Amino acid sequence: MPLHSHPVLPPYRIKVVEPIPFLSPAERRRALDEAGYNPFNLRADQITIDLLSDSGTGATSAAQEAGAAEGDESYAGARSWFRFHDELRDLTGYPYLLPVHQGRAGERILFASLLKPGQICLSNTHFDTTHANVVLAGAEARNLPCPEAADLDSADPFKGNIDLVALERTLAGPDGDRVGVVLMTITNNGLGAQPVSMANLEATRELCRRHRVPFFLDAARFAENAWLVVERDPAYRDWTPRQVATRAFELADGCVVSLKKDGLSAIGGFIGLRDADLHASCEANLIATEGFSTYGGLAGHDLERLAQGVREVVEPDYLRARAASTARLARLINEAGVQTVQPAGIHALYLNAGRLLPHLSPAEFPGHSLGCQLFLDGGIRSAELGSLYLGEMDDEHRLVAPAPFELVRLAIPRRVYTDTHFEYVASVLADIAKDPERVSGYRIVSSPPLLRHFKVRLAPLAG
Repeated sequence: MPLHSHPVLPPYRIKVVEPIPFLSPAERRRALDEAGYNPFNLRADQITIDLLSDSGTGATSAAQEAGAAEGDESYAGARSWFRFHDELRDLTGYPYLLPVHQGRAGERILFASLLKPGQICLSNTHFDTTHANVVLAGAEARNLPCPEAADLDSADPFKGNIDLVALERTLAGPDGDRVGVVLMTITNNGLGAQPVSMANLEATRELCRRHRVPFFLDAARFAENAWLVVERDPAYRDWTPRQVATRAFELADGCVVSLKKDGLSAIGGFIGLRDADLHASCEANLIATEGFSTYGGLAGHDLERLAQGVREVVEPDYLRARAASTARLARLINEAGVQTVQPAGIHALYLNAGRLLPHLSPAEFPGHSLGCQLFLDGGIRSAELGSLYLGEMDDEHRLVAPAPFELVRLAIPRRVYTDTHFEYVASVLADIAKDPERVSGYRIVSSPPLLRHFKVRLAPLAG
């Protein structure tokens, strides 16, 4: 029998397990009410399947834990730092590397040196903390997604691309002098986990060089983007994921990376730079706020796990199995009657809540409503990416401008859940799809001014 006729097997076996809780429907209802109908406020021991985030939620390998046991906790110049540094230098090629405790710390430090008040940060799509850190630096975060991203159902392979026409028009236009950086997110988390093509990265680099604007990567999922390039672009079919990732880093002037995703670890990140002056500025900020420049807020055992993790994450067998598992879940969900953003990415699937729940207006937050129903019916935690997260509100928390789409993100932790867990998720969604009108909308009770979705509290509109 040909090899390709067999299921794609994960290249590992399970060695340590953790029990998961099973609450009754009444207990889940009470828990969600006490959490202000915000899944971020739920306790982890109330969740059966946790798909809220793929950040820091993955399983580590035996090799990572073995390395962690040898972690050097010296304050400066630890052996673990040099292993971490050497692995990332080999992967990225950047001469200057600064460790940070997670990606948003890197964003804060980088933007403090790279952006001035009144400047603009252009991106294919800023995600939540990236947008917030741009704003906190006094700058404007402006998204330029490619036109193909607007069609959630199309099979276009690289819907994460930046709109090159809009980028060139902005750089050459009256706002061109205000652009402080172009930041490309790979993969595009805010637009359905869609990858960015190498051609798009190359064209962006040329535009930035022509207009003398720094070009940076937000590369939290650099390995998954590389795998999708190998799979979808014939020009890179013979490349390894590691080679594609290295080429992507080579195209940019620097990067900021959360290693809680493709670092296969619970904590960590880094800033990669080519410019010595920018490095000096960021390093001073790092030492003042995160820790010395050879640990950056990380323990030696964290640095060891990360050094091994960035090696394991670009292995083709691992990426092939992870992509196949996500694709299988997408098929099960679609067969259950729930549509997802196409084509399936790797780190997450995005449910089209607006299409499943047409009886709810954007002001009733259909994405959030579907996410709450997933927990009420099955103990499944997810994240809304719709009008609650992206919509514009007035001072009374009323929706003024809705989001372009009403989505729910099912983020897939790395090496954590089996296909049986995902069959359960699809089964819960199938039951909701049989009677979607039983799902009620929500209203905002209280909300912070920034990063609303993390701490907002809501109440159901109906019983």
